[in-house]
Amino acid sequence: MHEFELVNNFFSKLSKQNVPALGLNDDVFFDKKKKIVISIDTYNMNTHFVDFKSPDLVIKKILRSSISDLICKGVKPKFYFISGSGNKKNFTKKNLSKISKSLMNEQKKYNMVLCGGDTTFSNKLSFTITSLGYSNNIVYRNKAKLNDDIYVTGNLGDSYIGLQILKGKIKVNNKMNNFFIKKYYQPDLQLKLTNSLLKLANTSIDISDGLIDDLKRLINRQNFSFLISEKKIPVSKFLNQLIKKKNYRKVDIVSKGDDYQILFTANHVKSRIIEKVSKVTGIKITKIGKIISGKNRSKIINEKNKQIEAKNKGYIHHF
Repeated sequence: MHEFELVNNFFSKLSKQNVPALGLNDDVFFDKKKKIVISIDTYNMNTHFVDFKSPDLVIKKILRSSISDLICKGVKPKFYFISGSGNKKNFTKKNLSKISKSLMNEQKKYNMVLCGGDTTFSNKLSFTITSLGYSNNIVYRNKAKLNDDIYVTGNLGDSYIGLQILKGKIKVNNKMNNFFIKKYYQPDLQLKLTNSLLKLANTSIDISDGLIDDLKRLINRQNFSFLISEKKIPVSKFLNQLIKKKNYRKVDIVSKGDDYQILFTANHVKSRIIEKVSKVTGIKITKIGKIISGKNRSKIINEKNKQIEAKNKGYIHHF
């Protein structure tokens, strides 16, 4: 079974009486009375990161992808806990020093502090991060409205290309090489958007497993579908060049995940406000489609106005 079947079949019933758990169907735990928002994620080598040759970059990616869960809910991260499992091969003094320095830089960048964690010996390297923030409210999943506009921040697909370069599956020039690998290890998080997101978005999620898959999860318990324009999906200048050169399909590249951009829906009357927020914050926000009735199937339309399918709709853990 895949990860979501596992949760629904065996663990959802354990949280039925616990309203802040949000039915185990959101990115976070949210206790409205205590104004606490919590997220937890585990990262394993060879699944979530390729190797540990650059521990300072790996830990950056891990921390950013973890706090992304809070940011996409309109919450600023305040504290984090980190647990690591590994051995003397991974946790050398040199590596630990790099990790410590890198975390310090991230703390300054996102105004958050380490509060605790755990370390255990293991032959398999993994990290678990718990992120915590405070808020009066969050942007929930499954709160989309019919005819909502669908928006995404930043650009999509760069991280996936960076991963393929690290795996030796794609070769590009040095300038592109450095650009894509940086996007893989250091995703751009839209912290400046948190306050505005609470006022603008009806529902939201971060793009961790791929645009199409995460969009489905965003509305998974609602009788809605989506209509997406492939042409409007934002990509970087370098990725656009690569798509043309290698004859890639854009919809496939942006459906691979690891982008950690915010995917959200908003009422069409807020389009001008969203444009203004984009200019003021300097954050690229692109309208890529609409929420439509569940009576119709979800569609992705290409430049020729023909329906297309994403070959790979996203990453899912299978057990």
